[in-house]
Amino acid sequence: MNNNSIYRQTIQNLGTLRLNQMKLHMEEVAGDVGTKNLSFTEGLLKLTNYEVDFKEQSAAHSTIHAAAFPFVKTLSDFDFSFQPSVSEAQMQEFCTLGFMEKAENIVFLGSSGVGKTHLATSIGVAAAKHHNITYFIKCSDLLQQLRKAKLENRLEARLKHFNHYKLLIIDEIGYLPIDKEDSNLFFQLIDMRYEKKSTILTTNINFGDWDSVFYDAVVADAILNRVLHHSHVVSITGKSYRLKDFEQEEPLP
Repeated sequence: MNNNSIYRQTIQNLGTLRLNQMKLHMEEVAGDVGTKNLSFTEGLLKLTNYEVDFKEQSAAHSTIHAAAFPFVKTLSDFDFSFQPSVSEAQMQEFCTLGFMEKAENIVFLGSSGVGKTHLATSIGVAAAKHHNITYFIKCSDLLQQLRKAKLENRLEARLKHFNHYKLLIIDEIGYLPIDKEDSNLFFQLIDMRYEKKSTILTTNINFGDWDSVFYDAVVADAILNRVLHHSHVVSITGKSYRLKDFEQEEPLP
């Protein structure tokens, strides 16, 4: 079998094995081996690196897509100069995901529009890129799903579904009042994840006022105790991030 036949058979084999990146870059690497003093093993390493890099990127993309983020943004998209109460160093540290190794929580506290959801999503994207099963959901949607599951006698299965995520992001706690039944459902999920999985929460309600959001103070305290134990609280003060561009516009003469 001559060299051309061997090359064609190799290309065919790579296609059969679905090693498409190795197939795509085969000619390039073969040329490097022939002209750049690249050894066979070095060429093979270069080829397999193309395949591994592509598969890792594809896996990260799939995990990010499955996380149901409202948008895909990273810390590089956040204007820390506009929101100086937020420590960029602390956010970068969160994105190393050390808090997840310790099953710690993060709570973003601040008024509407200050960047809570953006920052929570950025950390979630970092987690997803490292192949951690992550999910983003608004508090109202979460409670609606749990309520529906209870009516259909499948609450335990739904709680286990949300509990299996290594990182769960619950957005907008406190924007709508939560009745007694929903408060108990929320407590069950938080209790299930307590000290086992990390949860990121965003809220515009100070912790002392959570009993006005949940049905009663006892339930609110039980939730807070589990949320705040082993947690990082990021209090964001400042103007609405959404109004930044409007404020920067020059006034009309």
